[in-house]
Amino acid sequence: MLVLDGKLAAAAVKEVLKAETAELVIKGKPAPHLAAILVGNNGASETYVASKVKNCEETGFESTLIRLPADTTETILLETIQSLNNNPDIDGILVQLPLPKHISEEKVIETIDPRKDVDGFHPSNIGRLVQGLPTFIPATPYGILLLLAHYNISTKGKHAVVIGRSNIVGRPMSILLSSNIPQGNCTVTLCHSHTPNLKELCLQADIVVAALGKPEFVTADMVKDGAVIIDVGITRVDDATAKKGFRIKGDVLYQDVAPKASAITPVPGGVGLMTIAGLLKNTLQAYQNNRG
Repeated sequence: MLVLDGKLAAAAVKEVLKAETAELVIKGKPAPHLAAILVGNNGASETYVASKVKNCEETGFESTLIRLPADTTETILLETIQSLNNNPDIDGILVQLPLPKHISEEKVIETIDPRKDVDGFHPSNIGRLVQGLPTFIPATPYGILLLLAHYNISTKGKHAVVIGRSNIVGRPMSILLSSNIPQGNCTVTLCHSHTPNLKELCLQADIVVAALGKPEFVTADMVKDGAVIIDVGITRVDDATAKKGFRIKGDVLYQDVAPKASAITPVPGGVGLMTIAGLLKNTLQAYQNNRG
Protein backbone atom coordinates (compact mmCIF):
# COMPACT_ATOMS: atom_id res chain seq x y z
CA MET A 1 0.00 0.00 0.00
CA LEU A 2 1.40 3.36 -1.11
CA VAL A 3 0.76 6.41 1.05
CA LEU A 4 0.25 9.40 -1.25
CA ASP A 5 2.17 11.88 0.88
CA GLY A 6 1.02 15.41 0.08
CA LYS A 7 3.94 16.93 1.95
CA LEU A 8 6.51 15.28 -0.35
CA ALA A 9 4.56 15.95 -3.55
CA ALA A 10 3.84 19.58 -2.62
CA ALA A 11 7.52 20.14 -1.75
CA ALA A 12 8.49 18.88 -5.22
CA VAL A 13 6.02 21.27 -6.91
CA LYS A 14 7.20 24.19 -4.76
CA GLU A 15 10.87 23.52 -5.55
CA VAL A 16 10.15 23.94 -9.27
CA LEU A 17 8.10 27.10 -8.63
CA LYS A 18 10.84 28.49 -6.38
CA ALA A 19 13.46 27.99 -9.11
CA GLU A 20 11.22 29.62 -11.75
CA THR A 21 10.53 32.59 -9.43
CA ALA A 22 14.24 33.02 -8.63
CA GLU A 23 14.95 33.12 -12.38
CA LEU A 24 12.39 35.92 -12.84
CA VAL A 25 13.93 37.95 -10.01
CA ILE A 26 17.46 37.46 -11.43
CA LYS A 27 16.18 38.93 -14.71
CA GLY A 28 14.99 41.99 -12.78
CA LYS A 29 11.30 41.09 -12.96
CA PRO A 30 8.92 41.22 -9.99
CA ALA A 31 7.87 38.00 -8.28
CA PRO A 32 4.29 36.71 -8.70
CA HIS A 33 1.95 38.39 -6.21
CA LEU A 34 -1.04 36.72 -4.54
CA ALA A 35 -3.66 38.71 -2.64
CA ALA A 36 -5.89 36.92 -0.11
CA ILE A 37 -8.98 38.39 1.54
CA LEU A 38 -10.15 37.02 4.89
CA VAL A 39 -13.52 38.18 6.22
CA GLY A 40 -14.11 37.55 9.92
CA ASN A 41 -12.07 35.26 12.18
CA ASN A 42 -13.19 31.69 11.45
CA GLY A 43 -10.52 29.48 13.05
CA ALA A 44 -10.15 27.05 10.16
CA SER A 45 -10.05 29.91 7.61
CA GLU A 46 -7.34 31.67 9.67
CA THR A 47 -5.27 28.47 9.53
CA TYR A 48 -5.74 28.00 5.77
CA VAL A 49 -4.90 31.61 4.90
CA ALA A 50 -1.82 31.65 7.16
CA SER A 51 -0.63 28.48 5.41
CA LYS A 52 -1.15 30.05 1.96
CA VAL A 53 0.82 33.17 2.96
CA LYS A 54 3.62 31.01 4.42
CA ASN A 55 3.82 28.92 1.25
CA CYS A 56 4.03 32.07 -0.89
CA GLU A 57 6.98 33.19 1.23
CA GLU A 58 8.71 29.80 0.89
CA THR A 59 8.30 29.88 -2.89
CA GLY A 60 9.53 33.46 -3.28
CA PHE A 61 6.11 34.89 -4.16
CA GLU A 62 4.84 38.22 -2.82
CA SER A 63 1.62 38.00 -0.82
CA THR A 64 -0.84 40.49 0.61
CA LEU A 65 -3.37 39.50 3.27
CA ILE A 66 -6.38 41.79 3.59
CA ARG A 67 -8.34 41.27 6.80
CA LEU A 68 -11.90 42.54 6.99
CA PRO A 69 -14.21 42.34 10.05
CA ALA A 70 -17.08 39.81 10.06
CA ASP A 71 -19.66 42.63 9.76
CA THR A 72 -18.10 43.99 6.55
CA THR A 73 -20.84 44.79 4.04
CA GLU A 74 -21.06 42.98 0.73
CA THR A 75 -20.53 46.31 -1.06
CA ILE A 76 -17.25 46.97 0.76
CA LEU A 77 -15.98 43.48 -0.03
CA LEU A 78 -16.88 43.80 -3.73
CA GLU A 79 -15.15 47.21 -3.86
CA THR A 80 -12.05 45.68 -2.25
CA ILE A 81 -12.01 42.96 -4.91
CA GLN A 82 -12.41 45.54 -7.71
CA SER A 83 -9.44 47.49 -6.39
CA LEU A 84 -7.33 44.31 -6.60
CA ASN A 85 -8.70 43.59 -10.09
CA ASN A 86 -7.45 47.04 -11.15
CA ASN A 87 -4.04 46.73 -9.48
CA PRO A 88 -1.48 45.61 -12.12
CA ASP A 89 0.91 44.46 -9.37
CA ILE A 90 -1.55 41.77 -8.17
CA ASP A 91 -1.52 38.55 -10.21
CA GLY A 92 -3.86 36.31 -8.24
CA ILE A 93 -6.84 36.99 -5.98
CA LEU A 94 -8.54 34.61 -3.58
CA VAL A 95 -11.34 35.24 -1.13
CA GLN A 96 -11.28 32.67 1.66
CA LEU A 97 -14.54 30.74 1.93
CA PRO A 98 -16.91 30.35 3.72
CA LEU A 99 -18.06 33.97 3.99
CA PRO A 100 -20.45 35.43 6.59
CA LYS A 101 -24.08 34.62 5.73
CA HIS A 102 -25.00 38.19 4.71
CA ILE A 103 -22.54 38.09 1.79
CA SER A 104 -23.30 36.26 -1.47
CA GLU A 105 -20.45 33.89 -2.34
CA GLU A 106 -21.77 33.80 -5.91
CA LYS A 107 -21.48 37.59 -6.31
CA VAL A 108 -18.01 37.59 -4.77
CA ILE A 109 -16.73 34.85 -7.09
CA GLU A 110 -18.24 36.57 -10.15
CA THR A 111 -16.61 39.90 -9.18
CA ILE A 112 -13.06 38.49 -9.24
CA ASP A 113 -11.39 39.14 -12.60
CA PRO A 114 -11.29 35.70 -14.33
CA ARG A 115 -7.67 36.44 -15.30
CA LYS A 116 -6.78 36.67 -11.59
CA ASP A 117 -9.12 33.92 -10.35
CA VAL A 118 -6.42 31.54 -9.09
CA ASP A 119 -8.97 29.50 -7.11
CA GLY A 120 -10.57 28.65 -10.46
CA PHE A 121 -14.15 29.24 -9.26
CA HIS A 122 -15.31 31.94 -11.72
CA PRO A 123 -18.10 30.69 -14.05
CA SER A 124 -16.05 31.59 -17.14
CA ASN A 125 -13.10 29.52 -15.91
CA ILE A 126 -15.38 26.58 -15.05
CA GLY A 127 -16.89 26.88 -18.55
CA ARG A 128 -13.44 26.73 -20.11
CA LEU A 129 -12.63 23.71 -17.96
CA VAL A 130 -15.73 21.89 -19.25
CA GLN A 131 -14.70 22.65 -22.83
CA GLY A 132 -11.12 21.53 -22.29
CA LEU A 133 -9.71 25.03 -22.92
CA PRO A 134 -6.70 26.53 -21.09
CA THR A 135 -7.91 27.89 -17.76
CA PHE A 136 -7.30 27.95 -14.01
CA ILE A 137 -8.21 24.53 -12.63
CA PRO A 138 -9.87 24.78 -9.18
CA ALA A 139 -7.05 24.43 -6.68
CA THR A 140 -8.10 21.19 -4.94
CA PRO A 141 -8.80 19.16 -8.12
CA TYR A 142 -5.56 20.59 -9.58
CA GLY A 143 -3.71 19.48 -6.47
CA ILE A 144 -5.14 15.95 -6.86
CA LEU A 145 -3.94 15.82 -10.49
CA LEU A 146 -0.48 16.94 -9.37
CA LEU A 147 -0.48 14.27 -6.64
CA LEU A 148 -1.47 11.51 -9.10
CA ALA A 149 1.26 12.71 -11.49
CA HIS A 150 3.91 12.81 -8.75
CA TYR A 151 3.25 9.18 -7.79
CA ASN A 152 2.70 7.99 -11.39
CA ILE A 153 -0.80 6.71 -10.63
CA SER A 154 -2.30 5.39 -13.86
CA THR A 155 -5.84 6.64 -14.57
CA LYS A 156 -6.36 5.77 -18.25
CA GLY A 157 -9.30 3.41 -18.77
CA LYS A 158 -10.02 3.19 -15.02
CA HIS A 159 -13.43 3.55 -13.40
CA ALA A 160 -13.41 6.51 -11.02
CA VAL A 161 -16.18 7.17 -8.51
CA VAL A 162 -16.39 10.71 -7.18
CA ILE A 163 -18.52 11.12 -4.03
CA GLY A 164 -19.73 14.71 -3.72
CA ARG A 165 -20.87 17.19 -6.36
CA SER A 166 -19.68 20.58 -5.08
CA ASN A 167 -18.55 23.18 -7.61
CA ILE A 168 -15.26 23.42 -5.72
CA VAL A 169 -14.21 19.73 -5.83
CA GLY A 170 -16.68 17.05 -6.96
CA ARG A 171 -17.97 18.45 -10.26
CA PRO A 172 -14.64 19.76 -11.60
CA MET A 173 -12.89 16.57 -10.45
CA SER A 174 -15.36 14.42 -12.41
CA ILE A 175 -14.79 16.55 -15.53
CA LEU A 176 -10.99 16.39 -15.22
CA LEU A 177 -10.86 12.63 -14.63
CA SER A 178 -12.96 12.07 -17.75
CA SER A 179 -10.95 14.55 -19.86
CA ASN A 180 -8.31 13.60 -22.41
CA ILE A 181 -5.37 14.66 -20.22
CA PRO A 182 -2.47 12.68 -18.68
CA GLN A 183 -4.29 12.16 -15.35
CA GLY A 184 -7.67 11.64 -17.03
CA ASN A 185 -9.32 9.28 -19.51
CA CYS A 186 -11.36 7.60 -16.78
CA THR A 187 -14.94 6.46 -16.95
CA VAL A 188 -16.47 8.55 -14.18
CA THR A 189 -19.48 8.04 -11.93
CA LEU A 190 -20.46 11.13 -9.91
CA CYS A 191 -22.33 10.18 -6.72
CA HIS A 192 -24.14 12.32 -4.16
CA SER A 193 -26.66 12.19 -1.32
CA HIS A 194 -29.44 10.92 -3.62
CA THR A 195 -27.42 8.04 -5.11
CA PRO A 196 -29.27 4.91 -3.91
CA ASN A 197 -26.62 2.27 -4.68
CA LEU A 198 -23.53 4.15 -3.54
CA LYS A 199 -21.81 1.17 -1.92
CA GLU A 200 -22.34 -0.99 -5.01
CA LEU A 201 -20.83 1.73 -7.26
CA CYS A 202 -17.85 2.30 -4.95
CA LEU A 203 -17.10 -1.44 -5.01
CA GLN A 204 -16.74 -1.18 -8.81
CA ALA A 205 -14.29 1.73 -8.59
CA ASP A 206 -10.58 1.57 -9.39
CA ILE A 207 -10.30 5.11 -8.03
CA VAL A 208 -12.48 6.63 -5.28
CA VAL A 209 -12.46 10.39 -4.67
CA ALA A 210 -14.29 11.12 -1.39
CA ALA A 211 -15.31 14.78 -1.20
CA LEU A 212 -18.55 14.96 0.75
CA GLY A 213 -17.47 16.40 4.11
CA LYS A 214 -18.72 13.52 6.28
CA PRO A 215 -16.01 12.18 8.62
CA GLU A 216 -15.05 8.53 8.08
CA PHE A 217 -17.99 7.95 5.71
CA VAL A 218 -16.13 5.58 3.37
CA THR A 219 -15.52 2.26 5.11
CA ALA A 220 -13.61 -0.88 4.16
CA ASP A 221 -16.72 -2.72 2.95
CA MET A 222 -17.25 0.01 0.31
CA VAL A 223 -13.92 -0.38 -1.54
CA LYS A 224 -12.47 -3.21 -3.55
CA ASP A 225 -8.96 -4.59 -3.05
CA GLY A 226 -6.33 -2.54 -4.86
CA ALA A 227 -8.39 0.64 -5.27
CA VAL A 228 -6.76 4.09 -5.21
CA ILE A 229 -8.37 6.23 -2.49
CA ILE A 230 -8.25 10.04 -2.62
CA ASP A 231 -9.64 11.56 0.60
CA VAL A 232 -10.56 15.23 0.19
CA GLY A 233 -12.45 15.51 3.48
CA ILE A 234 -11.12 17.66 6.30
CA THR A 235 -13.44 18.05 9.30
CA ARG A 236 -12.64 19.16 12.84
CA VAL A 237 -14.16 16.61 15.22
CA ASP A 238 -14.31 17.45 18.94
CA ASP A 239 -12.12 15.14 20.99
CA ALA A 240 -11.39 15.89 24.66
CA THR A 241 -8.39 13.51 24.59
CA ALA A 242 -6.67 15.51 21.83
CA LYS A 243 -4.18 18.24 22.72
CA LYS A 244 -6.13 20.92 20.79
CA GLY A 245 -9.53 19.58 21.83
CA PHE A 246 -10.28 18.30 18.33
CA ARG A 247 -8.95 15.94 15.68
CA ILE A 248 -8.88 16.37 11.91
CA LYS A 249 -10.82 13.58 10.19
CA GLY A 250 -11.09 12.74 6.52
CA ASP A 251 -14.09 11.30 4.67
CA VAL A 252 -12.43 7.86 4.72
CA LEU A 253 -12.02 5.56 7.73
CA TYR A 254 -8.29 5.41 7.07
CA GLN A 255 -7.15 2.61 9.38
CA ASP A 256 -9.74 0.19 7.97
CA VAL A 257 -9.59 1.19 4.30
CA ALA A 258 -5.79 1.58 3.95
CA PRO A 259 -4.97 -2.18 4.12
CA LYS A 260 -7.28 -2.82 1.13
CA ALA A 261 -6.02 0.09 -0.98
CA SER A 262 -3.12 0.10 -3.46
CA ALA A 263 -2.65 3.81 -2.69
CA ILE A 264 -4.33 6.23 -0.28
CA THR A 265 -4.03 9.85 0.87
CA PRO A 266 -3.71 10.54 4.60
CA VAL A 267 -5.67 13.27 6.41
CA PRO A 268 -4.06 15.55 7.34
CA GLY A 269 -0.98 15.51 5.12
CA GLY A 270 -2.58 14.62 1.81
CA VAL A 271 -4.85 16.59 -0.50
CA GLY A 272 -4.90 19.75 1.66
CA LEU A 273 -1.22 20.43 1.06
CA MET A 274 -1.66 19.77 -2.66
CA THR A 275 -4.47 22.34 -2.83
CA ILE A 276 -1.94 25.03 -1.93
CA ALA A 277 0.49 23.65 -4.55
CA GLY A 278 -2.29 23.97 -7.16
CA LEU A 279 -3.03 27.52 -6.02
CA LEU A 280 0.64 28.51 -6.33
CA LYS A 281 0.89 27.01 -9.82
CA ASN A 282 -2.21 28.95 -10.85
CA THR A 283 -0.69 32.16 -9.46
CA LEU A 284 2.48 31.72 -11.52
CA GLN A 285 0.31 30.96 -14.56
CA ALA A 286 -1.69 34.17 -13.97
CA TYR A 287 1.58 36.12 -13.75
CA GLN A 288 2.81 34.63 -17.04
CA ASN A 289 -0.55 35.26 -18.75
CA ASN A 290 -0.87 38.88 -17.60
CA ARG A 291 2.71 40.11 -17.33
CA GLY A 292 4.56 37.79 -19.70
